[in-house]
Amino acid sequence: MLTQLVAATGVLALLTVVPGPDMAIVTRRAVSRGRADGLRTVGGIAAGLLLWGTLTVAGLAALLAASAEVYLVVKLAGAAYLCFLGIQSLRRPGAGGEPGNGAGADAEAGAGAEAGADAPTAGAWRTGLIANALNPKIAVFYTGLLPSLAPQGLPPAAGMALLVLVHVVLTVAWLSTYVYVLSRARRFFARPRVRRTMDRVTGIVLIGFGVRVATSAT
Repeated sequence: MLTQLVAATGVLALLTVVPGPDMAIVTRRAVSRGRADGLRTVGGIAAGLLLWGTLTVAGLAALLAASAEVYLVVKLAGAAYLCFLGIQSLRRPGAGGEPGNGAGADAEAGAGAEAGADAPTAGAWRTGLIANALNPKIAVFYTGLLPSLAPQGLPPAAGMALLVLVHVVLTVAWLSTYVYVLSRARRFFARPRVRRTMDRVTGIVLIGFGVRVATSAT
């Protein structure tokens, strides 16, 4: 059983580090608000995974994955939310501003960014939760992959619950480390020109993920 658990953990770890909407959302929050906001976003993402994990163990996620109509509604809602976050990034004050507005304005904006960087906002946790709660691909992922990875020495429900917890722990560890790396470059990201570029990039990436989710077959 231990060998199977180690192998399953390896598979889940590889899938966890693949860049996706979660990483884009965390980047957006951590760069714009700082480490505390990024970590709260990670907490919301973990809560969303636990929600889908609970539904999977209870058998409800399989019903959603099997219902084309419900799956489509949740998928489109999730895609719309990712696009909404992307548009927010693109419309953030300064995201589309001209870079040559003067050194004084740049210095003032940079100081303001650093001053508020460690003040977490209430929306960070909610952003991570909603983004994952409206992602039916997690239901497909859990119902399709976890049963085949679950250790055979445990009851099926217990095995899947264990793997959900492993996936959540891996996700929190990976994204928290990523937030820490971003926070180490805090002064760099506080520069107005860099902030504008990051806002544009993350906005486009989030919209791209939203379009990809909306147009995907499953």
